[in-house]
Amino acid sequence: MTEVIETVWIPMPDGSRLAARAWLPEGARDAPVPAILEYIPYRRRDRTRMRDESKHPRFAEAGYAAIRVDMRGSGDSDGTMPDEYTEQETQDGVDVIAWIAKQPWCDGSVGMFGKSWGAYTSFQVAAKRPPALKAIAPVMGTDDRWLEDVHYYGGVLAGDNFWWGSVMQLLNALPPDPEIVGKDRWRGMWKERLDAMTYWPAQWLEHQTRDGNWRRGSISENYDDVEIPVYFFGGWADLFRDTPFRIAENLKGPVKILMGPWAHLYPHEGIPEPKVDFVAELIKFWDHYLKCEDIGLMDEPRLRFWLQDSERPSATRTESSGRWVEETTWPSANVTYERFWLNAGVLGESPERGAEMSICSPQVFGSAGGDMCSFAIPGDMPTDCRIDAAGALSFKGPALKAPLDILGQSSISLTLRVDRSQGFVAALLVDEAPDGAQNLISRGFCNLTHRNSDAEPAPTVPGEEMTVSIPLHGIGYRLAVGHRLTLQIATAYWPILWPSPDPATLRIAPGVSSLSLPVRARTDEASRQLPVPKKPGRKPAVTPVREGSLERSNNIDLATGEHVARFYIDGGVFGPSGRVRLDETGTELGDIMDRIYSIRSDDPLSACATMDQESVMRRGDWEVRIKTAAKMSATKDTFLLDAKVDCWAGEEQFHSVEWHHEIPRNGN
Repeated sequence: MTEVIETVWIPMPDGSRLAARAWLPEGARDAPVPAILEYIPYRRRDRTRMRDESKHPRFAEAGYAAIRVDMRGSGDSDGTMPDEYTEQETQDGVDVIAWIAKQPWCDGSVGMFGKSWGAYTSFQVAAKRPPALKAIAPVMGTDDRWLEDVHYYGGVLAGDNFWWGSVMQLLNALPPDPEIVGKDRWRGMWKERLDAMTYWPAQWLEHQTRDGNWRRGSISENYDDVEIPVYFFGGWADLFRDTPFRIAENLKGPVKILMGPWAHLYPHEGIPEPKVDFVAELIKFWDHYLKCEDIGLMDEPRLRFWLQDSERPSATRTESSGRWVEETTWPSANVTYERFWLNAGVLGESPERGAEMSICSPQVFGSAGGDMCSFAIPGDMPTDCRIDAAGALSFKGPALKAPLDILGQSSISLTLRVDRSQGFVAALLVDEAPDGAQNLISRGFCNLTHRNSDAEPAPTVPGEEMTVSIPLHGIGYRLAVGHRLTLQIATAYWPILWPSPDPATLRIAPGVSSLSLPVRARTDEASRQLPVPKKPGRKPAVTPVREGSLERSNNIDLATGEHVARFYIDGGVFGPSGRVRLDETGTELGDIMDRIYSIRSDDPLSACATMDQESVMRRGDWEVRIKTAAKMSATKDTFLLDAKVDCWAGEEQFHSVEWHHEIPRNGN
């Protein structure tokens, strides 16, 4: 029978303690076993408790000690959290692994996994080469913080920098649990966190180029630092779609890849379906590299991708039709790059010269784009691209006479002129059905001031011809017979990208620019079926306290011309769960998030983003409440950010802080 330890204290060399929860297999104290570490800041005691129960007990049943650790400054751990992915955070991870390896229930071998932040940390800790760490399994994270994170896309400031940073504004303000840290300590620990808090979106905006802030923690700076085996899991509806191709090509050690159709969820909970038993797949990986059991794992093809079918566009998608395909190496001999030329309105197989084409998109272009990183919340995926199509230059290929399989990263080479000293290009690869419906395949962006360097941007020279390369996000996709490959080129993409100060007009000469498409010749399916998720065993009881709700809407004020996009969730980031009580601990918790983006189609400086949140935690006579507010706007040369946090302990206002930041624009 598994031994569950609610709180294990892990001492750090500086005297701080990190809080952990542990699941030990029966007999581990007499016969040590390998250990599996998940190391993240999202509060093991409450916020991820349900999710943790779907994985860690099964690791223990399979003969592994499972350890879920709260990072310094989060959950019940000591200290403060000044930023994401700090050197201290990574070193703590190294020290945690050393501590685990010395425990009497551990045989000295440790594996590490985690989704999102936990994926980053797995890469970053592995790059420090702690001797006990034998293998990692990052899920939906990146090897390169500049190229593929929530801050900048193609060098363009992302709207996600504001909203996700504002989510962290709330999470960073949450207190430790007095039942764990002690009723005489929790207020002091909470005050220390709140006094140390900064507003992260402004902090990140101080770094608008590829500088040391983004190189820190990016294993792409030196892939040789990661020597141990890696099993990467990702999803096409998630943000991190390019990392698997880069690590498969660049890491020297054994690499396995599994890319499904999923949003930002673990594969055993994956939406769109089909789900995959992630835990079973991971146990096979641990058995091979931690228990040294030869189960034929590495005899399988290393790379497995979901090749999704042409589907109707929908902002809410729960299933994906398609098939699993396999590759042994990347780059693959099965994939060749075919070139299509951008002619006047046509995506052709040969270049044709003609009149110059121009586009100056309305600032609301992008309203059909959904979120760059879907959480599978209703309404957060891209919808019909025809909604925006009139605001872009469109290039259409012929109706297909045979299916076309795309696997990998497309890219666009554009030779163009622009009439402003800065601006950006948004490029959308689209599947157009015979009835005209347009489903997004992939997209990519390019800040024109970064055309020569992400580290040293330079203004564009109005009227001067330039050639830029725009990589599109990786994808596995099959276009059906009768469908058309379509490309849209635009100069705005709101609210996914923050607009440039002035509306820029692009002028593109036909017959010079082109699309490079990774076409997969083989159409065979995978050689084996992936395991379907196991039915959950013991599931902790949760009692609903208040029903949740959500709103996802785009509205136009015809009197003012203002377009307003609203995303309201009573339940928080992962959906409308409302307020619930975790019956095991008696803790009641609930979040409300209200995100609003507004802009007028003719004025990029009218762009405004706001984020209001509220969180409540209570148990017995203990209650805390947190309210946050944030706003972002910009002038031609300055980003303006205002934010505040108010905290209550019972009826007492415990803390209040406000921030105002004015940050010079640097090519954004």
